[in-house]
Amino acid sequence: MPMPYGSRGGMAFSADELRVLRRALAHALQTTSLSASLGALGAELTEDIQEYLRLAAAVDEAVREGGRLRAFLLADLARYRETLPGSAAGYLDRLREALAAGCIPGPDDLAALRTLNAHRTAPAERDRRTALLHHCERLAEHSVRARLRALPGGRTAAGPEPEPERKPEPEPRPAPQQPRPPSPRPDRPVPTPGEVFPPRRKPVRPPAGRTA
Repeated sequence: MPMPYGSRGGMAFSADELRVLRRALAHALQTTSLSASLGALGAELTEDIQEYLRLAAAVDEAVREGGRLRAFLLADLARYRETLPGSAAGYLDRLREALAAGCIPGPDDLAALRTLNAHRTAPAERDRRTALLHHCERLAEHSVRARLRALPGGRTAAGPEPEPERKPEPEPRPAPQQPRPPSPRPDRPVPTPGEVFPPRRKPVRPPAGRTA
């Protein structure tokens, strides 16, 4: 939520709140422009449009200023990260400032926090570092999920999980074919009984002049 910032009593918005405000202004401008196109344009409506435009320009400038601030904080954070572990106190302070400005912790910051948590420190300081590490891990995970949903064909938050690809089952091998008995040739004639059972020949008598 917006918090007082500076000695002038201004209000500081987070990056998400600025995005919501910009969408609300765009919707208000669209509705007002539609009413004007229908012939309902009056002095009060014209003044409202001018106020919306001035506020939208101020929000755009605040967004650009926030981007410049985050770039400066990230560069300062990188300088402290390069001199770890000696600059642990300054690095943790810069990291908290960057997170408050809407920066998303990267893999280098997560690795640095895990390394610092492995060092021996006082219990209170160890608890603070552990809580900061868990907070950075949640922010990084949320950012990765938001980018995946924004990709073409990405799964929505409430969408079903994709079913795993099923491999086709192997087809059963055919049983080996038994050799078929040879079929008779169609062009061969059917044998007659005389050919199948030939007649027995009569024994030949020996000549009369031969003895046994």
